[in-house]
Amino acid sequence: MPPWTPAVQLQIAHLAAEEKAGRPFLVLSHCLPHGMPSWMLITHNAFEWLTTRGRITLLGEVDGNRMRRIYTDGRPHPEDPDLTLHGHSIGHWEGDVLVVDTTAVAPQAYLAISEAVGVPNNGNMHIVEQFHLAAANVLHDDLEITAPKVLTGPWKTKRIFRRYPDRHYEITEGECEQEDLVPEKDQFGDDIFVSHPQNPDGSVRTAK
Repeated sequence: MPPWTPAVQLQIAHLAAEEKAGRPFLVLSHCLPHGMPSWMLITHNAFEWLTTRGRITLLGEVDGNRMRRIYTDGRPHPEDPDLTLHGHSIGHWEGDVLVVDTTAVAPQAYLAISEAVGVPNNGNMHIVEQFHLAAANVLHDDLEITAPKVLTGPWKTKRIFRRYPDRHYEITEGECEQEDLVPEKDQFGDDIFVSHPQNPDGSVRTAK
């Protein structure tokens, strides 16, 4: 388990109990990209790994927004980045290990351990990954996640992905109901997105 702060641990226990009781809170919903690090932590669908000059691109399935760009052309992180749910990733090779450094992750991106248990990272998250082939067709992703707003220290964990050359998977596009979302705080002070207030006819209510 991640080293949650005491306050976040209470939230996690509540979410886990709700999931066990059959009332899961879907932390990855609202048609938003899963974001980092949940993209890698809880994926259970196929994804493509594309290696091109100066860049590695990961294309995932389900929500239509699961795309990561890992720049390998030597560029640094931007000094004044635009925060995104996937963040900004740069990578370099150390032998046969791809080391990826990710910053500029939006505070609303969840740090999730399942589809029903997780919290927004709330800002200043930093992720370091080491990708390597542990065996033929077996890819390991060793992650070290630093999220000072929700963790008491770095969390080290591993995810294992397998390739099946005898099968042929195509990445399919997922669909979901579109919503207009705005940033807000929940009762715990976490950064979240909520739906725009709507008029009775379903149109977005504009501020007066």
